[in-house]
Amino acid sequence: MSIQQVARVAGTTSRALRHYDRIGLLHPSSVGANGYRMYDADALVRLQRILLLRDMGVGLAQIGEILERHADEAGSLRTHLGWLEQERRRIERQISAVASTVDAIENGRDPMTENMFDGFDHTQHQEEVERRWGAETYASSDRWWRSLSDEERAAFQEETRALAADWAAAAEEGEDPRSARAQELAERHVAWLSASPTPARDPEQLHGYVRGLGDMYVADPRFGANYGGEAGASFVRDALRAWVEARER
Repeated sequence: MSIQQVARVAGTTSRALRHYDRIGLLHPSSVGANGYRMYDADALVRLQRILLLRDMGVGLAQIGEILERHADEAGSLRTHLGWLEQERRRIERQISAVASTVDAIENGRDPMTENMFDGFDHTQHQEEVERRWGAETYASSDRWWRSLSDEERAAFQEETRALAADWAAAAEEGEDPRSARAQELAERHVAWLSASPTPARDPEQLHGYVRGLGDMYVADPRFGANYGGEAGASFVRDALRAWVEARER
């Protein structure tokens, strides 16, 4: 396929494809004597991975690193497919919750509070939490979430977004995980974890819990996406490890 055809079917631009070529992210499969860039099936699969990672908010530099480290195209796409399917289920639940709220408002009823937030972030990683720390850990956290007022939920979600953005920015700027800035973020992260009923509230479990979370952020791209991809998640993990080590001396 020509560069124009690829741009059209992929919903991108020829300019973006040429930029990907310049930075070594996606080279054309061949370039004709007339200078026309052509892309084969392997190049299109690589482009699909690039665009999927871009949709997750991963920077181009980090995308390049991920593609190099995970050369198994089918395996990587299978992992991403699992994440997309989970996201679809979560979004379907959000759609149902919001539609129910709209229906209640338009018909003069109070929305059903227990259903209004179904599918929102507080249940996104239930399986991982239950597998690693037990069903009661998830259940108590879920009860805590449902007990909050709308204002308290909004404040917690805003801190979650702000913390993730600050982590991603520090990683993008090449911050050292042991620097004062990174350790301030780690302290903030632990405080954020301790705000809900997690093992972070138990001094005997805190260090192991923080270490385990850091490893999980790197191992699972769904978590890593919150911090700018694998490179950002690795930065968070290393900073959290340094935070723990400083307190175990």
